[in-house]
Amino acid sequence: MANSSAILDWCIVRLGEDHNWWVDEVSDPVRWDTDGLSIIDPRQASHLIDLCEPLRDYGFDQDLFEAAFIPFRIEKEAGKARIRLKRVKDSVFDSEEKLFVLADVVDDENGPFADLLDHLTRCRVKLLNDVFKFEAKLTVDEVEEELREEQNASFIEGKAVHVFDELCGILDYTPAGFDEDDEEGDRAPATEDDAEIDDADLPSVDDEDEESIKGDASLKWDEDDEDKDDEDAKPKAEGDDEDEEADDEDSDDEDDKPAKKKPAPKKPAPAKPAPKKGR
Repeated sequence: MANSSAILDWCIVRLGEDHNWWVDEVSDPVRWDTDGLSIIDPRQASHLIDLCEPLRDYGFDQDLFEAAFIPFRIEKEAGKARIRLKRVKDSVFDSEEKLFVLADVVDDENGPFADLLDHLTRCRVKLLNDVFKFEAKLTVDEVEEELREEQNASFIEGKAVHVFDELCGILDYTPAGFDEDDEEGDRAPATEDDAEIDDADLPSVDDEDEESIKGDASLKWDEDDEDKDDEDAKPKAEGDDEDEEADDEDSDDEDDKPAKKKPAPKKPAPAKPAPKKGR
């Protein structure tokens, strides 16, 4: 463990409005300045470890990561949204206990945490140059300059940069216009044709899942509706169509005809004129 942190034995941390943890008090106020001092919680620590895994193929040194942080466990509550942490000697990577980790930033230029930032940046640049086909190789200086500009913008706005965000800025860094999920780095944007999914790419349904789906009452259709759909789906013979059309026409004719009235009595036929007699 670094000598600069040898006296640090405990600290009290609070949960900020940004849902990050910040240090309020330390057992060594002489060496440590708590103004804007942040600490990584167990959930964040686990996420950072996952982000470091792809860098192992590009020279990631786990010992440098361990040396850059001081691990703590929860000792007791210290008030509303405040807890007291006790320092431990457990490994951040191997401990089964949920640990908070405090970056050793006593010497923010040449200390172990500064060394880790430089190490992670170099590993990340190697990964990006291997994944993407850049016209010119990406350099460490370019990445550091871009990240520094973002941090300076936060400082100008009066915002303290949490150490978790600082590390994620390196581990998630990708040049503008590139997508890390695209191994070629130059794939064309997705089109409507790309939305069509091949049946072979669809996940298969296990037998147990299929049985559970069948047994789910909320996923069943009414049997009457099924029978009706089956009847509608059956092909009809030509004769059936003609009969149905004739029935429909007869029905329409009957609807259009006025109600039948009683026939009026027939008038007697007029008598035929008698033939004229010759003169």
